[in-house]
Formats: sequence, structure tokens, C-alpha cells
Amino acid sequence: MRHKKSGRILGRKSPHRTAMYRNMVTSLMRYGQIRTTDAKARELRRFADRLISLGKKVPPSALLNLTGAELEKAKAARVHAIRVARKYSTDLEVLERVFNEYAERYQGRNGGYTRVLKLTVRPGDNAPMALVELVSSIDEVVDEGGADSSEQESAAQESAAAE
Repeated sequence: MRHKKSGRILGRKSPHRTAMYRNMVTSLMRYGQIRTTDAKARELRRFADRLISLGKKVPPSALLNLTGAELEKAKAARVHAIRVARKYSTDLEVLERVFNEYAERYQGRNGGYTRVLKLTVRPGDNAPMALVELVSSIDEVVDEGGADSSEQESAAQESAAAE
């Protein structure tokens, strides 16, 4: 029995699993969405959300208003967060995007940075597939607006017809 054991095994040894999650998180942060199996997608959410939360700890906008000792302390906290984040992704370009772009985008959002959409099954082995994507700030505005989906669809059709 696996009582109090977190995470999925996915039929892999632990170094292989760690490398797989690191590669998947890197790809998700680079491209914004990836297609994978449903079990991997659900487990990937944990790592992606942790990485973005690390990026939000000291966003670049927070450094603008600080001076002196407070600035040095904030810079040290930012460097520490970047070093911890290298556990989840070793690609410097991706880390730069997480700590700049995504940190600002998700500043007002507390968790839930990814969305898992179920797709069809994979043709070879009938494995259930899923699309993992980062939630965009545009989705937040639409959700908060309170418009019905039928109103959104009709507005989209009108704009398409106008073009």
C-alpha cells in the first residue's frame, strides 16, 4: 500500500521520472501548451504551478520601488528563487520568461496557472491524451465579464463576418 506517498510512479524509475517532468515543464513554459497523456498531464500541473509561484515571489516590478538594504534583500530573494527553480527547468531562456513575463502575467492570480483539456485517445495504445496549457490573462477577463457563452459565440461570429 502507498499510504502518504505523493505523486504518480508512471511505470518509471525516479531519475527517469524527474528528467521527464523537467523536460515537460520546460516545453510547457517555452511553448505555452503541450500534448501528453492524461496521467502525465495531471502530474505536470504540480511542477508547473510551483515554478510559476517561484517566479512570482519577487517579480521585476517589485524591485523598482525599493532602495538600499531592502533592494539588496529583494535581489537576494530573487536569486534564491531562480536557483530553486533550476530544479524544475535548467533552460535559462525559459527561466527568464518565467521570472519576467509569467511572474507579471499571473501576479493577481493565486494558483491554477495551468489547464488540462482532455483529448481523444492515442491511436497506437488507446491511452487517453490531454492538452496542458497555461491559462492566459485574456481568459480571466472573459470569466469575470459574466457574459454567456452564446453571447460570446455570437460576438465572435459577428466579428468574423465583419472581416
